[in-house]
This record gives sequence, C-alpha cells and structure tokens, in this order.
Amino acid sequence: MQRHSIDSPSIHPLLLGGLFLAFLGLMLDFRSVLPFNTSAAPPERCQGDVNHEVVLSREQLAQLLTVPERDTKQRVQEIVGAPFCSLQSLQVRAGIAAERQVYPLAFDPSTRLVILYEGDEYAGYRFSFQ
Repeated sequence: MQRHSIDSPSIHPLLLGGLFLAFLGLMLDFRSVLPFNTSAAPPERCQGDVNHEVVLSREQLAQLLTVPERDTKQRVQEIVGAPFCSLQSLQVRAGIAAERQVYPLAFDPSTRLVILYEGDEYAGYRFSFQ
C-alpha cells in the first residue's frame, strides 16, 4: 500500500521572507526618514549678569562631588563661589521652582557644570557640553 501525502504549501519561503525583512529592517536607519521629535534642544542662554572671570577648578569640582543632595545651598556656594551665570528657572517637581547656576570648567572650557537648587537645598548637577 502506498501512502499519498497531501501537498501543503511550504512554510519555508514565508519564514525566509520574514527573516529577510527583519534583517533588512535592522540594517536600515529609519530615523532620517521618519519624523521623530528628537531634535536637540537649543542651547540654554544665561539670564541676567554674566561673570566671565568665573571658572571651576578640578579641586572645587572634586569637593562638590562629595556634597550629598539635599544639603544646603550655602554649603555648595562656599565651595563653588559666585556663578558664571544663572539659567532660566524651571519646574522639576510639581509646585517647586528650581534655580540653575552655571560654572565653566577651568580644565575643559567647552564643558559647563549646571548646579540645580530647589529653594535653599542643593538638588544635584549635570554637565552641559558645547
């Protein structure tokens, strides 16, 4: 007795086609084609007076990095001194205005340290690269 197999469409071409499309999708960069809102933010501008003589030394930066968040603003300012300039205030948490002060690094003029204060508390820092 002979067995007859029923011819069914093979899944292999469909699987290979899907793998090819997945591979092609991984290789192409669609970011330039698709409109995403990932454009870089415009550089932030100083508000008020600018003190061009202010720079932050390595020693001051090292000392600042030992200060815990939520310490007093006064303690931080004793370390870093007067700021180069201040940036526009922003609201990091609901109902709390945050003040930002800028300090260019003496050893890397294209990098600025931005210190964040919430009221009279030190809330952290970030580096801004130009």
